[in-house]
Amino acid sequence: MELKVGQRATRSQTRTLDNVKTYAEITVDYNPLHFDEGFAGKTKFKELVVQGGLTSGILNALVAMDMLEPGTVFMSQDLKFIAPVFIGDTITAEAEVLEVHATEPVTKLKMTITRQTRETVLEGEAWCYPFTPED
Repeated sequence: MELKVGQRATRSQTRTLDNVKTYAEITVDYNPLHFDEGFAGKTKFKELVVQGGLTSGILNALVAMDMLEPGTVFMSQDLKFIAPVFIGDTITAEAEVLEVHATEPVTKLKMTITRQTRETVLEGEAWCYPFTPED
């Protein structure tokens, strides 16, 4: 797939308590901010928050399945978490091609994640490399 500067792709998904539990089982991130309503209620967020890795994880599928090609990987990411994602939020990730390297198969992307209220929860940039099977 030939990419051009300005090209965009989006992907949406709702984050559930089951997602949070499964992510915790894999990463062992049992921070009470994600599981203890009493604890979370006493923070500035006032409710349970989805793990940051679960928020940013939608970018992997967006890049490899919607924007670039299956097999694409991140070479680097610079992400800023602006606001929390709460259980039940539907998040939408958007990637935009900022730069296509002239001689290498690498691409620089601008990435943004918003919630259903259109509030930005994450923004950043990444360099990606598409792996293609060898014959």
